[in-house]
Amino acid sequence: MIGLTTTLVLESLGHTVRVVARATGEATTSAVAGAVWFPYRAGPPQLVAAWAARTRAWLVELAANAATGVDVLEGYEIEPGTGHEPPELPWWAVDLPEVTRVAAPCVGAPLAWRFVAPRVTPATFLPWLTSQLRATIELRSVTDLTAEPGDLVVNCTGLGARVLCNDDQLQPLLGQIVVTRPGAAHLGRSLTDDRDPDAIFYIIPRRDELVLGGCAIPTDELAGEDPAITARILAHARRLGLDVGDVLRVRIIHNYGHGGAGYTLARGCAEAVAQLI
Repeated sequence: MIGLTTTLVLESLGHTVRVVARATGEATTSAVAGAVWFPYRAGPPQLVAAWAARTRAWLVELAANAATGVDVLEGYEIEPGTGHEPPELPWWAVDLPEVTRVAAPCVGAPLAWRFVAPRVTPATFLPWLTSQLRATIELRSVTDLTAEPGDLVVNCTGLGARVLCNDDQLQPLLGQIVVTRPGAAHLGRSLTDDRDPDAIFYIIPRRDELVLGGCAIPTDELAGEDPAITARILAHARRLGLDVGDVLRVRIIHNYGHGGAGYTLARGCAEAVAQLI
């Protein structure tokens, strides 16, 4: 999302851009994101608020075209306090219009901030965004930024920058989501409940499914699905009175590490994956 959008903007300003990526589409983090507008775990606040407001306005404009996969929802963030404190606008809302303090549409009706929240469906939006570029994407890994040709190099490598730039301050976060059928949930509302930062919850409706989360756990390990997190997410939804449908997918299946025997093992491993599914 970051790299493609950067390319789009640079091309709109008349630049000729080469795009190099190790992977695209479903093989990227952007493909599995909840993808609703809400600044989370980003800083510094004053810059993030301005960047987020500009991005929100852009996404709202794109929502007029159904082919982009962008829709505009009502977003709610439940307040972390007791509700008795004087209302103070959240830091992320300083540049936004029409942010109001209301009762959240869930059990107990806790106070929440309501705002306009564009939501992206990655499977639709990423191909659309790619189609808007003049550049084609060169699929290969980058190991040395200074070796790349061009007048300027823009580094949008995400977590890959930890190694590429020797940036040891970059901390991987483990996120886990549960995708369910819509059930009776309102498809025009997203809701975030992060009153307990160690047990955050959100519900993000797409056009034909719900994305439930979540967690943000610092880790250096490649991990699969944790059934306890899935159970906690679904229990949180029930506690808030959100009538979600059956679980569609949550698991992560690792099918790699075949050494020099990929062609030798491919069918047997594929059938093993099918059995797991």
